[in-house]
Amino acid sequence: MIAMPSQWGDLPGELRAAIQDRTGPIDRIEAAPSGNHADITATLHTDRAPVFLKAARKISPEVDGAEVRSLRWEATINPHVIEYAPRLHWTVEAGGWLALGFEHVQARHADFASGSPDLEILAKVIETFQALPCPEVLVSKRVERRWEGVAADVTPLSGDALLHCDLNPANLLITADGAVRVVDWAFVARGAAFVELCLLMPWLLKAGHSVAEAEAWVARFPSWADADPAHIDLFCRAFADKWQMNLVANGHASWAVEHEAAARSWADSRLT
Repeated sequence: MIAMPSQWGDLPGELRAAIQDRTGPIDRIEAAPSGNHADITATLHTDRAPVFLKAARKISPEVDGAEVRSLRWEATINPHVIEYAPRLHWTVEAGGWLALGFEHVQARHADFASGSPDLEILAKVIETFQALPCPEVLVSKRVERRWEGVAADVTPLSGDALLHCDLNPANLLITADGAVRVVDWAFVARGAAFVELCLLMPWLLKAGHSVAEAEAWVARFPSWADADPAHIDLFCRAFADKWQMNLVANGHASWAVEHEAAARSWADSRLT
């Protein structure tokens, strides 16, 4: 048996036992190189099949923290997007933690740089999601609520589209045979379809697109082309302002600084 990384050892014994009841003996754990919305993310290598683990600690036995709430939403939405996301095999709640065990996908992350063939894959993902009916489980998960503190009127952001809300390159997994799986549904919501494209803008800018190039790319989607430009302006301004506030919350971490700069660049270009 290969020694487990300290992350696994940090989990309560009650939770580890419950996980192994579902996986069988674990031979090796491979910590994920990146990721958030969980305290621990790792691949569990077992005699049966590898499992991708996401686990988060509750604030108290009765109170979920932000990471646990995110995992609950991932578990809630998974049955409704199983054709497009890794399958959730099991959920375990023990020892003050929540753990989810997903199908493991061997794949690479997408590349959003100009000229990348992955942009067409991204376009197909967006077209597919925007054609899907929004599951009833999201009836209360309204995207406009996230912007109430930075915009006077958020009603233009409301709608009935299924929004992933975090289509960044790391969340599109592309397998060797070209299959695509979309991961990390922590921010899934119901709202106006154009909001998905607005949330994508900083990722296109960070991949090297100019604002004009990025807006030309998203203009292919009816949800953008048909949106009131004033509503896009409203979101653009709110997005930049919210990320300015997020810098403080994230201690000016480099990734937050980069995202705020991209959001502000879009706002400055569009609003001046």
